[in-house]
Amino acid sequence: MVSPYSLSRPGGVQGQVVGLGHALRELGHDVSVIAPDDQRPVGQVAPDGTYVVGRSTGVRTNGSVAPVALAPEAARRAARFVAEGSFDVVHLHEPLAPVVPYGCLIGARAPLVGTFHRSGASAWYRLLRPLARWAASHLDVRCAVSEAARATAQAALGGEYRVLFNGVNVARFANALPYPTEGPTVLYVGRHEERKGLGVLLDAFASVRAPAILWVASEGPDTEPLRAAHPPSRRVQWIGELPDDELAARMAGADVLCAPSLFGESFGVVVLEGLAAGCIVVASDLDGYRAAAGGHALLVPPGDPVALAQALVGALADAGSGSGRASETARLAARRHVDGWSLEHLALAYTDIYKEAGSSWRPRGAR
Repeated sequence: MVSPYSLSRPGGVQGQVVGLGHALRELGHDVSVIAPDDQRPVGQVAPDGTYVVGRSTGVRTNGSVAPVALAPEAARRAARFVAEGSFDVVHLHEPLAPVVPYGCLIGARAPLVGTFHRSGASAWYRLLRPLARWAASHLDVRCAVSEAARATAQAALGGEYRVLFNGVNVARFANALPYPTEGPTVLYVGRHEERKGLGVLLDAFASVRAPAILWVASEGPDTEPLRAAHPPSRRVQWIGELPDDELAARMAGADVLCAPSLFGESFGVVVLEGLAAGCIVVASDLDGYRAAAGGHALLVPPGDPVALAQALVGALADAGSGSGRASETARLAARRHVDGWSLEHLALAYTDIYKEAGSSWRPRGAR
């Protein structure tokens, strides 16, 4: 299992690599993870089975900062590891991101499965088009996490793609003990950068009346200017990066999970996590969020603080009236919806794809 992004930085792709690896191990498979990491020793296999190929550098792309390894030695380490590993399959996540996947493409002596996560135009695809098309041509099976991700990859590279999804650790959020709250509570979880829409949420929340509280989790490049504009208070509580268990508890304790992203969301893992935890979810009306929500979230136009404030007021009112039959029915329906997007279901789907790739695979020289 290959991640081009540093596992020491929180991110959607990294979460899928780690979560899917764990779910596959639960099914009895032996899984190694190859990735950059900025904290663990380079060139060694960590206790959890991760082979650390190098350190990362932040590269701006798609409105965010991607922590990718750029040193050629990281690609060489990856190539040696997959060449010597006797693997049955090599699964590349974001297979065209620099540089670790390219090392795996060169070194692999096994079927190659690639999963495309990105939604929206990519400078990497444009600037590296000949190399990207060469790399994509070596994939035995191409997958995408959503229709939006498939459309992005197909427009740049051509080819056919299996549309799957990003998996959710449903049990972690559904079974979490609720974190205590001091009033009706909205939770934000996401990197503090423009495309995630936290600034829009903070502006919208200013018009949501007390006693409502906003928990702002996570951090990012925009944390300090946003904190300066919206200082910590009883109403706006900046709670920072959270360990997994506390994040699940905060979601279980919050009334509303808000995902106000502006663009670039190919899927909606945070939407599904909020639904699994029993939150009312208010999210931007983006293709990835809409597909993940399946009609179980309140969707508003991206970047519209007035519409977002109205949706939050309505959601908090619904939560406050809340233990009625209709509300319970809605929660149960949302939970049934989320169960279909679990990491366990995703691992089973990929197992079938791995078997298919292996059954038709021939060494490169024999093709």
